[in-house]
Amino acid sequence: MATNNSGDKGTRNLVIAMVAFIVVVGVIFSLVSNRSNSNYAVPATVSEADGYGIVLNPTSTPKIDVYLDYQCPACRAFELINGEYLNEVIAQKKAKVVFHPLTFIGPESIIAANAVACAADENKFVDMNLALYKNQASSENSGKWQGDAMLAVGDSIGLRSDSFKKCVADGKYVKWTGNVSVASGKANINSTPTIRIDGKDLDRNTEYGDPVKFKAALTAGGVK
Repeated sequence: MATNNSGDKGTRNLVIAMVAFIVVVGVIFSLVSNRSNSNYAVPATVSEADGYGIVLNPTSTPKIDVYLDYQCPACRAFELINGEYLNEVIAQKKAKVVFHPLTFIGPESIIAANAVACAADENKFVDMNLALYKNQASSENSGKWQGDAMLAVGDSIGLRSDSFKKCVADGKYVKWTGNVSVASGKANINSTPTIRIDGKDLDRNTEYGDPVKFKAALTAGGVK
C-alpha cells in the first residue's frame, strides 16, 4: 500500500509549528504569572494606586479610565471613533486619563502592551496607542506581532531610539502586564473596552459607538 509522504511531512511540520507556538506562549505567560518577584520594571508613568495603569495628566480632573486589549476589534473601533477627541482631552489636560492595557486575548496582546509601555517611556504613548490599532491583525494571535513587528510599528511613528528597541527586545515590561490584569480583575473589569469616568462606567451600548454621545458623556462627567 502506498504512503503519502508529502502529507506525512506536512502533518509533522504542522505539529512542530504548533509545539513551538505553545512553547512561546508558555514562556510569555510564565513571565506574566510570576508575580512573586518584586524585582521587575514598571514604566515611569504607571501608578500603582491607579491599578498599575499608564497615567497621562496625573494632576488633572476628572479621571477617565480606559481598559483595552490591543487585539480587541471593539477596542480598535472605539479608538477610531473616539480616539481623536480623547487625545484632544489629553493634549489640553482636561482630564487625568489612565490606560490599562489588558492581555485577555493572548501572547500578542502582551507583546503589544509591553511595546506601548516602552513608547510611554519615550513620551510617545498616544502615537503608539493609535499605531497599534491601525496595525491590528485581522485575526487574534496570528503571528503578525511577533519578531520585529513592534519595532516596525514604532518606526512608523518616528520611534527609533536604541532605548526603545532594547525595551521591546528585552520584554522589559512583560511582568508589569500581569499587575495590570490583577488590578483590573479587582476592579471588576470583564470586557474590553471599558471606559469609566470617576469610577462610573459609560454605557457601551449607547456611548461608545457615537462620538457625539461619547463627548456628551465626558462633558457630563466633568470634562470641560
